[in-house]
Amino acid sequence: MNYTIVGKIINTHGIKGEVKIYPLTDNNNRFDFLKQVYIGENKILANIENVKHHKGIVVLKFKEFNNINEILKYKDSYIFVDDENRIILPENHYFIHDLIGCSVVDTKGNSIGILKDILQGYANDVYLINNNDKSNEYLIPAVKEFIKEINVDDKLIVIDPIEGMIE
Repeated sequence: MNYTIVGKIINTHGIKGEVKIYPLTDNNNRFDFLKQVYIGENKILANIENVKHHKGIVVLKFKEFNNINEILKYKDSYIFVDDENRIILPENHYFIHDLIGCSVVDTKGNSIGILKDILQGYANDVYLINNNDKSNEYLIPAVKEFIKEINVDDKLIVIDPIEGMIE
């Protein structure tokens, strides 16, 4: 089974086993419709009992955890959904974890490097690319002018950088 990260437990909330979740999704309301998630690298199944929203943070209560001591060990753990329950994205939209690690080449097939991270901005995302020997990093705006093709199945991104963008 494959999993998708939807958030990270950043802290506990109160003493009754609730946790604060930093959402790693564009739609915080998606937590309202989840029935179960998997916690941490071992993918511990947890059933959602209650969902609250507070200042961009999601507060979850799991049926399996009823006090702070039971849930505290999962602080800084990621929250996953199985891929059967992940949302369907519109065309030309991608999950960040599907893009991280993709090889990046220019339109002539020259290797630029590997996509290391995606910086989310107000206007658009910016791709952080490490060159092949990891001596340089490049910032490429994630706009159609520069990103010509994304193939997540082949883990390949084709870019068309302007002069001075890759040096």
